[in-house]
Amino acid sequence: MKKSVRLYIDGTVQGVFFRMFVKENAERYNVKGFVRNLDSGKIEVFLEGDSNDVNKMIDLCEKGPKHAQIRNVQIKPEKFQDFKVFKVLHI
Repeated sequence: MKKSVRLYIDGTVQGVFFRMFVKENAERYNVKGFVRNLDSGKIEVFLEGDSNDVNKMIDLCEKGPKHAQIRNVQIKPEKFQDFKVFKVLHI
């Protein structure tokens, strides 16, 4: 079953290779979508793919890479958009 979610991640997440961490794991789990820094200091992540793989990605995003300190993760269900790849976006 397919699943799509948007995450807003708050904490010490910029400057700790968070976006690359998300991209590498998304590719490993065959999850599509994007990750980007927001002006607010948060990270936005859009994930879609097999439900189990998206759930694994949510778990990874809640922990983050080694030097990240996650304070809060908002998870919002989204409509499936059929992304073909996972990208790091730059504002």
